[in-house]
Amino acid sequence: MALGDSYTIGTSVGSAERWPDQLVKVLRDGAAGRGDAAPLELVGNPSVSGYTTRDVIRDEVPQLESLRPEVVSLLIGTNDVIQGVGPSEYVRNLGTILDAVVARVGEGRVFGVTTPDYTVTPAGADYGDPAVRARTIRDYNALFQATLGRRGIAVVDIHDISLGAATDRSLVAADGLHPSGRQYALWVERIAPVVSRILGDSLPI
Repeated sequence: MALGDSYTIGTSVGSAERWPDQLVKVLRDGAAGRGDAAPLELVGNPSVSGYTTRDVIRDEVPQLESLRPEVVSLLIGTNDVIQGVGPSEYVRNLGTILDAVVARVGEGRVFGVTTPDYTVTPAGADYGDPAVRARTIRDYNALFQATLGRRGIAVVDIHDISLGAATDRSLVAADGLHPSGRQYALWVERIAPVVSRILGDSLPI
């Protein structure tokens, strides 16, 4: 189950290009190459473009009960920055989300993904001063990593990959703002080994 915002629901890319869908395919293909069953399937992606941690708590967390996931991802923070959710509330909200998720699947079955830097995209300046927003995204990523780290939850950092969009426009979707399927594929190259370890699969992907 994938919790988050536009970066997880894959705004402006096809469903197969979303990183959770690409992750499932990479793990499935790797398992098939070894003659094994697919280790992971996507039971739900309730992520919504524009969502903050407040929205995840209100609308996405309650779906844990009906979807009954065994592994959960969390990527959230950009809209907290844009919509003015302060650092202390952001950390508090992350704690609320993690409490619910860990109660369902356990700390060893949760992983986080950091927030990309949208400010380097062609439309990035439409959402606040790029220099200020970029700095705040880094700050919130640090809070995200620290909050999950204190619980022993793995975090995959893709922030540096997103910076490549400044010079490589193939990493940007058609809307000029969100990641392209190609950028998400680069994310998955980092995410897949972490999830493979979470699933107890030590064999190469």
